[in-house]
Amino acid sequence: MSWKPAYLVHGDDHGRIGERRANLRRKAEGEAGAQGVELFDGDSGSPAAIAAALSAMTFAIGRRFLLVDGVERWKDADVKAHVVPALKGIDPATTVAFFGRDDGRVKTPAALLDAVKKAGGVVGEAATLKAKELPRWAAVEASKLGFTLDPAGARALVDAVGDRQQRLLRELEKLAVEHGAGARLGEEEVAAVAAPSAERQVWGLIDALVAREHGRATRAFLQLREQGESLPRLVPLMARRLREVLAVAVRLEAGESPAQVRAGMKMAPWAADRRIREARATDADGLRQALEALAELELASRGMSDVSEDTAAVRTLAAIAL
Repeated sequence: MSWKPAYLVHGDDHGRIGERRANLRRKAEGEAGAQGVELFDGDSGSPAAIAAALSAMTFAIGRRFLLVDGVERWKDADVKAHVVPALKGIDPATTVAFFGRDDGRVKTPAALLDAVKKAGGVVGEAATLKAKELPRWAAVEASKLGFTLDPAGARALVDAVGDRQQRLLRELEKLAVEHGAGARLGEEEVAAVAAPSAERQVWGLIDALVAREHGRATRAFLQLREQGESLPRLVPLMARRLREVLAVAVRLEAGESPAQVRAGMKMAPWAADRRIREARATDADGLRQALEALAELELASRGMSDVSEDTAAVRTLAAIAL
């Protein structure tokens, strides 16, 4: 690659700054070897020390790289006194990269931004986005990865993952790998990938219970237990899903149309449609009995049973699913 004499990466998104630093260091070591990359931080990374390093004679063969952390602590006056003159006379075979992790108390000095630009370098800002900007950002990043993320899917991703852009990007990469180039994804596809793996398997377990598929329900439960999931955690998750389906079943049996039921549900449209399908495939009485069985299983998970909690769970699944 063609190297610039200087780089500056600064901002309040410290995770992205760390990634850029690691990427630049990897490329630098790939060209010059580890011995050709010099690291500076703290006392060794003061403006005066960096000016001295830039001015020092070196007999190394090839390009020399200096990576400087902590420039957010520098003062404009020190930059002007030491770094500006050094950058003006930087050796053509030398590249220096500055990294400033800004926050509310400290900020990369403006004099350094100006000096890097005047030296023919590149300045990049890694700033965190506001929450309302993240869905649009996620959709743009998805397009860079080769697929389309619709607005509802982008909002669902932010809701599920949070506001850390690095985590959002990792989930987008997972979606790209799973669905491939050209895919158009929405809320349901996002939920299937962004949710924790245990929760996704709980969905599969509940799907099997509602569909009265005993074998599939038992396999899903045993797999969750093998992964270390505790029964006191699983029972409330199962019960919550069954209560959602029961509420829909009661309304349908009372004569409401699916459209009326959907309008009153406080969840994503795809999830509401799924609950309605599940409710139409079962009956309210069966769901009430399933919830009663789960209540007894919860007691068993607290040691209030003559059998082990796993035995109690398998028996409960059989009673619900058969």
